[in-house]
This record gives sequence, structure tokens and C-alpha cells, in this order.
Amino acid sequence: MIDAHNHLWGNWDRAGEIVRVLDEVGVVAYCDLTANACLQWREGGYHFGPADIDGFFGEVCARHPDRFYGFTMAAFNVPPDAPLIADYAEFVSRCVDTLREDVARGARGLKLLKEFGLRFRDTRGELLRVDDERFAPLWQECARLQVPVLMHQSDPIGFFEPPTPDNEHYDSLLKYPDWQFHDRTRFPAKAELLARRDRVLRAHPATTFILPHVANLPENLASVSQLLAEHPNVWIDFSARTDELGRQPYTAREFLIQHQDRVLFGTDMPASPEMYRYHFRFLETFDEYFIPPDYDGTFGRHRWRVHGLGLPDDVLRKIYFENALRLIPGLRAQVDATTAGLLADAQRSAGTLARGASVG
Repeated sequence: MIDAHNHLWGNWDRAGEIVRVLDEVGVVAYCDLTANACLQWREGGYHFGPADIDGFFGEVCARHPDRFYGFTMAAFNVPPDAPLIADYAEFVSRCVDTLREDVARGARGLKLLKEFGLRFRDTRGELLRVDDERFAPLWQECARLQVPVLMHQSDPIGFFEPPTPDNEHYDSLLKYPDWQFHDRTRFPAKAELLARRDRVLRAHPATTFILPHVANLPENLASVSQLLAEHPNVWIDFSARTDELGRQPYTAREFLIQHQDRVLFGTDMPASPEMYRYHFRFLETFDEYFIPPDYDGTFGRHRWRVHGLGLPDDVLRKIYFENALRLIPGLRAQVDATTAGLLADAQRSAGTLARGASVG
């Protein structure tokens, strides 16, 4: 498996611990989408700030060859509590330059957090819009460099509704109050965020976009299916949305089989054996009515129980790793190297066991 949507959650020193988890459950590669940012879970949600992508390559990739790859946030890697842009032309030029430099260092794509559209503002106090034509050079540069854009726009429908007990995400919004976006004086409506995103998809067909979290509309798989049909430059992952899929298992199974060539496996949760094994159970079995992890990867709270999808083996292969190898530049050579190393380790271990058995 390749975990194509995750983060190191602000602690590069944990990379060795993560590799031990990956080895235990059979994940060969792990994507840190915020390789030039420090992303951390804190009370109320997550927080982030800038980091040096050279540190990611030196402290993580060099110490654990071929197990990690990263995306860059370009110049969007700063906290959203201060104005991001004074001069649009200067900022976009800086983004393009940073993207080029980071891709030359080894970054495999561009990552945009949901703050672009929900929180980032310019010095006039205006929210930044992804469909603002002034950002077009950034999408064009991604096409020229042949790297994908992983663009997070909006969130679950309940996050945009008042946090009352009849909201299906009521407990989530109490635990993560930073994710309350129902105030229309501060935040756009969910439908408007998705419409802005879709205008970018139409305007830049040469750019490849990954829309995470089932294009942030897992509550309406028919709409996501139509989106994929209309935009051949779009891929999705289902990270942190298996609970929405698992309460509609028949429809979700048909959806993933129909779009099996454009779906990536990703979790967007801190790595643990229990978290990964939950995902394998969800995708591979027809088990019923079991508990999914929370957004932070823990099992102490759940929104509802889910049902397994029992996907066919050929679909699982595509989702687990084949699609990522086709989409992410340079990933096939990296995974080939990792697989060869793991096989060599396994053969050495088997030889040691065999020699021990013969001596015994």
C-alpha cells in the first residue's frame, strides 16, 4: 500500500516510529503533503506554520530512503491569522518560484489546505478565492512541471451548518470548534466553495488536480461521479471520509468500482497499526457495523458505525498502489527500490531462520 494523503504532523523525529508502523502493516510509501510546513494537532483543530523543505528531505527522506515523499505548499505555508497577500503579482510569482525550487529538490506536487478559500485574506481583508484569475500562473506552472495539485476546498456539510444537537457532526464541532464554518459573515457557503473550485478545474484542463476526501462531497456520490465524468484531469482520495462511505456501502462500493482508475488510498490520520488495519477491514471485508477512527486517528469517539465494502482484488490493487504509481512523478522508481529492499530483508530473514532450523 501507498498512503498518498498524510502528514508528519509537525514532528520529523517521529519518522522512524512511523516506518516501524508501515513495516508492521505493509505500507511501502507515505506522503507528507505539508513537507514545507509544520502541521500539528492542537485543541480545537490543527495549526500550522512554515518549515524548511530541505529539513524534510534531510531529516526524513535521507534517514529513511524511499519510504517518504512530499508535496510543497509553496508560499501558502503560513498561519492564516495574518493577511497573506499585499501584492498579488508578487505573491504568485513567489509561489511559482518556490514551487519550481521545491520540485527541483524532489517535491512531487502542490498541496493547498482548506484555509485557501476559508481563512486566507489579503491586506484589504478580502478572502482569497481559488478561482481568482490572478492565481492562474500557479496552476499553469503545475501543468508545465507535470506535478499534481492536491486542492482541499470545503468540508463536510455539517461543518457549514449551525452546531446544534440535530447536526450530524455536532460532537465533532464541539471537539473541533475551529471547524465551524456556519457563520456566513465570515465564511462562504459550501456550495460556493465547490463552485469556485470547479471553475478552476474547467479553466485548467492541462493541470492534474487531486480532490481529497471524495472531492469533499462524499454525502452525494452521484455528484462526485458526474464531476469525474466531466473532468478527466481530476482524481480523488477518500482520506478521513470512510465513515461517510461506510454508511452507504452499496452505493460506495459501486462508486469505487466505477472510478477505480482515479482513486487514491490515503488516510490523513496519525499512523498507527490500528488505524491502518481499520482501513484494510473497511475496504477488503463485508464486516458490518464496526467503529471507524476519529479525524485524529483515535478510537475513543465515533460519529456512527460503518459497513465494509468488500472490494475486488483488482480494484484494491489499483486503489492501494497502482493509481499512485501512475499519477505521482518519480514514485514508481522509489517504490521499486523500497520493495526490492524489503524483499531482500525478507529473504535474509528466511535464510537465517532456515539455518537456525537446520542447526537445531
